[in-house]
Amino acid sequence: MTAAASTAAKPAKSLGSLRSQLLSWLLIPLLLLVALDAFSVYRNALDVADLAYDRALLASTRALAERVSVVDGKVVADVPYVALDSFETDTLGRIYYKVTGTNGEFVSGYEDLPALPPDVPRSEIYPALVRFYHASYHNQPVRIAALYQPVYDDSMRGIALIQVGETMDARSDLTRKILFSTLWRQGLLVSVAALLVWFAVRFVLRPLMQLKATVEARASTDLADFDADQVHKEVRPLVVAMNGYMGRLQTLISGQRRFIADASHQLRTPLTVLKTQAELALRELDRHPGDPRAWQEMRELVASMAGTTDATVHLANRLLTLARAEHGVAESGVQPVSLTDITRQVGLEHALAAVKKHIDLSFDAAQELTVDGNGLLLHELVSNLLDNAIRYTPAGGKVILRVRYDSVTQRALLEIEDSGMGIAAEDRERVFSAFYRAPSAQQQNPSGAGLGLAIVRDIASSHGAQIVLGDAGDGADGAGGLKVTLSFPLSSLLHST
Repeated sequence: MTAAASTAAKPAKSLGSLRSQLLSWLLIPLLLLVALDAFSVYRNALDVADLAYDRALLASTRALAERVSVVDGKVVADVPYVALDSFETDTLGRIYYKVTGTNGEFVSGYEDLPALPPDVPRSEIYPALVRFYHASYHNQPVRIAALYQPVYDDSMRGIALIQVGETMDARSDLTRKILFSTLWRQGLLVSVAALLVWFAVRFVLRPLMQLKATVEARASTDLADFDADQVHKEVRPLVVAMNGYMGRLQTLISGQRRFIADASHQLRTPLTVLKTQAELALRELDRHPGDPRAWQEMRELVASMAGTTDATVHLANRLLTLARAEHGVAESGVQPVSLTDITRQVGLEHALAAVKKHIDLSFDAAQELTVDGNGLLLHELVSNLLDNAIRYTPAGGKVILRVRYDSVTQRALLEIEDSGMGIAAEDRERVFSAFYRAPSAQQQNPSGAGLGLAIVRDIASSHGAQIVLGDAGDGADGAGGLKVTLSFPLSSLLHST
């Protein structure tokens, strides 16, 4: 099995719907991008919210720091009652505070408020000596701002620590609002984008759907071209290829119809003759059942019927060979074959027929030449040419088979020369048509089918070979005759030397 056949034997994987693939490749990346954007927006909003709350917390801390002073050598915090009440009942979250003196002594506020950890860095956003940190107070998460405030009077100087903590309730509420708002907006964006993409894909694929409907509506006998301008530029090569394929299919169907018409026409005559001869034989027997002359006439009729049958069988075989020549290479594939070996084998097969007519049949091949093609069809090609050469060469003539390499064209040449009557120049194109016979051929062999050169033409065409008919001249005793030259491209799979 060839590699192409092995590949063709594997079941092809279905690609599925083009619309589904387009929507998948567009919407899935869009969803990922939207998710990343939503996460980025959410994080930025949280950072902005934290910054705003930290500013408010710092403002409360500074307001409290302004109430801290030194009285009689002691640090005191003059916090109004209203401020204390506000700290206790803040609607945005409960607020706690603590004031620590210059020597670490407790001054005011909530004495058990978590202390400032030693590893908390100073905030670079604000010029004040403030540090922000998270802690837990009374089983609640809190955000605490710790501000160092210089205090002094005539008797002392130092730095007091003011801490203001805020529960995370307000921040959590704002976080949820930001999250819901972000998800709602991004969800709406994704929905609108998905709807637009769906309509866009549907609109873009509309010409393909119209082409599909046109193909389905076509009659089985309608092989006209499709209009490539009705689809997108990227799809036009596909439509052009479809049109080319249908053109080749039309040629194939026309050839088959012509073959059937020609075959029925050519077979009708010999079959009618055969039937008439059989009826005549039966009639003679009925008229003269015991007459020896009737038996003799019947014998002659039966012999004529046998000849007609042979001619009909020969015609049928040629018709089948012609049909096979039209499709043989495409069906059986291409492989390297020796043109020299095939020609030598055909020469041996026809040697007996040449001997019976006292024809000098010679074979000339200086080297082995390999071409790409079908060995059986090439054998049929050479056999048809050699059969014609022997059939139309008179007794005592010559036929030469020659295989050689043409260094100018770098192709393999197959030449068959004979010393027969040849073909007139005006008939050399017409003889390749099926059932046409040159006048000289009809005179020599009235019972011919006229298919030999048509078969040769089709096989040569399927192998990329060029065929030329010319005068044999010096090729066969210099006495006219026909020279058939076929030029084959050398094998691209196996180079000959």
